[in-house]
Amino acid sequence: MNRTLKALSALLTYPTEELRAAAAEIGLVLAQDRHLPANVWTQLSKLTTEIATGDLYDLQERYVLLFDRTRSLSLHLFEHVHGESRDRGQAMIDLKAQYERAGLTPDATELPDFLPLFLEYLATRPLKEACETLVQPAHILAALGERLRKRKSAYEAVFRALVALSNAKPKDEEVSALLQLPDPDATDLAALDAAWEDEPVNFGPGGGDNCKDGLIARVRGGMRPAPGMPRPATRP
Repeated sequence: MNRTLKALSALLTYPTEELRAAAAEIGLVLAQDRHLPANVWTQLSKLTTEIATGDLYDLQERYVLLFDRTRSLSLHLFEHVHGESRDRGQAMIDLKAQYERAGLTPDATELPDFLPLFLEYLATRPLKEACETLVQPAHILAALGERLRKRKSAYEAVFRALVALSNAKPKDEEVSALLQLPDPDATDLAALDAAWEDEPVNFGPGGGDNCKDGLIARVRGGMRPAPGMPRPATRP
């Protein structure tokens, strides 16, 4: 499963020529994982084929429209947990420290809650621990998968695969609560601006976090290179 998590992490990175060249190998890794349901594998195969054969600029534009421009599809897990809390900064520090204790040192420009980095971290952990940790954001992953399904995006498959690997059944009420939040179309600039409008910072009672088991804080962030590019994280 560790190779599968690394493969899924790569699929969620910004498309580059290196990712296109690696798409066939990524597909092979995923095909060998018997933990993935057949229908999910079929969807993943479609995504790897699109990446391998699609026009690079079209792939990049699609990625930016989905994951960079659209807040409701942010690949930063904490974006979907709570608003602008004063606890956010310390929470990011705590998660970064968790990575470092595992021997993973993120680049200074990388935000700890970026999903591909989170998956890379899980790929270094024992299988049982990785599965249990993946359960924590399962409701977020399920909601992202549903939003991508509505957009008829092949990226839906990555999130369906992650929920399947977690062996979790996300609570309907938690997924529904996320799906009730604004989810504007990427071409609706006014709606997007409203969605990204800064929220008030809450202090004192009521300003605490609602995060689950160490998945705390949130912020928007950038994009990571695909396999073959200079690594944003190094291990001793």
